[in-house]
Amino acid sequence: MYTIQTNPSGTRSMEISETHLETIDKYALFQGLIDSNGIVDESVLDKLKLNVRSLIASMEENSKDLLDLCIDVIYHNNMKAFGLHQLILLYINWKRDKETE
Repeated sequence: MYTIQTNPSGTRSMEISETHLETIDKYALFQGLIDSNGIVDESVLDKLKLNVRSLIASMEENSKDLLDLCIDVIYHNNMKAFGLHQLILLYINWKRDKETE
């Protein structure tokens, strides 16, 4: 289990599980998400939400993993642009560590 900070002052945080990171990886949710300027703002979070909603709507099989990710992380009350940036950084480090194992 990992913990990310969801606001700059550090008063809010969120728990991220290994399963959440695997789901992000499985569906490549961060691929092509950020524009060339590299800035993660509320529009990037909105884009992620729309992408996930579209993915769930188009799936014919069970999408419980995506629904859990939505409930626990993406649509969580504390998730804002700062939190998404922290989640992306966590994912990058998690992926790098996984590849070196």
